[in-house]
Amino acid sequence: MQSAKISIIGLGYVGLPLAVEFGKNFDVVGFDINKERVLQLQKGVDLTKECTSEELSEATRLIYSYNIESIKDSNVYIVTVPTPVDKHFKPDLTPLLKASQMIGSVISKGDIVIYESTVYPGATEDDCIPEIERVSGLKFNQDFFAGYSPERINPGDKINRLTTIKKITSGSTPDVAEFVDKLYRSIITAGTFKATSIRVAEAAKVIENTQRDVNIALMNEFAMMFNKMSINVSDVLDAAGTKWNFIKLTPGLVGGHCIGVDPYYLLQKANEFNYSPDMIRSAREINNGMAGFVSDQIISGMVRKGMIVPGSDLLILGFTFKENCPDIRNTKVIDVYNTLQKYNLNIDVFDPVANSDEVYTEYGIRMIDKLEPEKKYDVVALMVPHDIFIHDHELYHCVKPCGFVYDLKSKLMNLNSIDKIVL
Repeated sequence: MQSAKISIIGLGYVGLPLAVEFGKNFDVVGFDINKERVLQLQKGVDLTKECTSEELSEATRLIYSYNIESIKDSNVYIVTVPTPVDKHFKPDLTPLLKASQMIGSVISKGDIVIYESTVYPGATEDDCIPEIERVSGLKFNQDFFAGYSPERINPGDKINRLTTIKKITSGSTPDVAEFVDKLYRSIITAGTFKATSIRVAEAAKVIENTQRDVNIALMNEFAMMFNKMSINVSDVLDAAGTKWNFIKLTPGLVGGHCIGVDPYYLLQKANEFNYSPDMIRSAREINNGMAGFVSDQIISGMVRKGMIVPGSDLLILGFTFKENCPDIRNTKVIDVYNTLQKYNLNIDVFDPVANSDEVYTEYGIRMIDKLEPEKKYDVVALMVPHDIFIHDHELYHCVKPCGFVYDLKSKLMNLNSIDKIVL
């Protein structure tokens, strides 16, 4: 195992922490097709904020590259590229297939390819491996081998880190499964769990996020139901949460590159077997509909206060998909923004955690850099409760005397001097 020369393909929220940990004990090439990303990392800068400059410097055997020639000498390839869905919510394996084709152009006999990207059961062996075989001319499980070890990174989480989360491992043969397990055990202090097959490991990962999606959908349904009854859902959940076995989740927007995406991979595979997972599909529909519900609440609040909606000024606080994390992938705040735009509101977006250039490139929105003292808003909508938005109540002094704050996740419990509407 000590002879392993590892290439990590993809240096995002998943790949970079993995490259850093392996780079402390193994020769590692961190590869990404994004030249700018590689150059930043070479300077010790991680814009995802998953790794500090000190942590990057600890990986003394790690180099970064966007040149395919740099990974030719590797004998272990770990793929950590995104697995998104298209505009019709169909799985898009393009990044994964392109990574497999690239590996096929450099792989040698005896090498091992390990996939970490979240997929449906069978994707590794039925979709990815054939691409490697086609490009390389090598035979699977004779000339090269494969493993699957699903990522469990929680972006922005500074407590549950890569090394402290138990890792599922698997391999295409018993010997390879043991090698893959030992490889990860060398860096994962929480230990590993060796799955009985690659398909089992793939399925285990995809149901983790699907289960969470279904549970959050139930909370969102509670929110919509109790709203019609004029009952505060947060109060209800606080009361119910006093029972030891009540699952404590909160309603809200479900975005990001995991929970809001992975269930579609399971739905796709289930459809191929003529099975319709109604609960999973319904949960996705409920969670996708939350942006419209939130927008309706804001507009209804404005009408109740006698505001003339067109031409009113609204400030959205937070644009990332979750708090204290710069990740804007699949953020559902954009759906709220687009819905409110149809009412001809003047909307500003402020999020010091997000990268303003990325937001503009991805969504065409120019965020404001700071709040101007003289600028006042009819509505301030707290969409993403970053710590800075929770602890700095002076931010809400920009609300007009007749305006209100919309608190999506009921986090502003001590904000008593300003009219407030909660989910």
